Amino acid sequence: MSSETDRLHSQLSRLEDRFPGYRTEIVGGNIMMSPVRPFHGETIFQIQAALRQLGGEWRPVSDVTFVFGDDDELCPDLALVPRVEADRNLSAYSPDLIELAVEVVSPSSVRHDYVVKDRLYAQRGIAHYLIFDPYQAECTMLWHPGPDGYRGRDVVPYGKPVEVALEIGRAKIETDELPIDRETRIQRRDM
Repeated sequence: MSSETDRLHSQLSRLEDRFPGYRTEIVGGNIMMSPVRPFHGETIFQIQAALRQLGGEWRPVSDVTFVFGDDDELCPDLALVPRVEADRNLSAYSPDLIELAVEVVSPSSVRHDYVVKDRLYAQRGIAHYLIFDPYQAECTMLWHPGPDGYRGRDVVPYGKPVEVALEIGRAKIETDELPIDRETRIQRRDM
């Protein structure tokens, strides 16, 4: 299995170099590439600014690899981790460090964000998972992780604040200025 993982890591590195503007990660033993769009980046930027207000010993990091196992290396759009770990400036971290995982939906990531990552993040015991969807203009808040996914779920429409009670403090993310893509049609697949 190790040689297969090494082969995937090698392919991942080459793809990242050959396809700028694409985010790459390993999900279920498959290399996934997602094009990054301006609304995606703007959403991440605004959420990151809100999470920085927590200050202190925690930092939001973006598109950093978290190794979940041989078949899964995820790069959350944002992950809230201890500042001391973020300051190490590594290329890969343990998912056990994540207090909050955040994904921003893109047309190619719908199933992964709503279904696959729901299960993977919950199985790893990540307390909170937020999915910001610029196509549906809403945030899905997930909490109470279990072996098959999160047991708690709320949907907050853009225009209302997303408030999360974390172990480290209360995070409030205003959504009234988040970009909304009304042109691109995607079908939600939160089966």
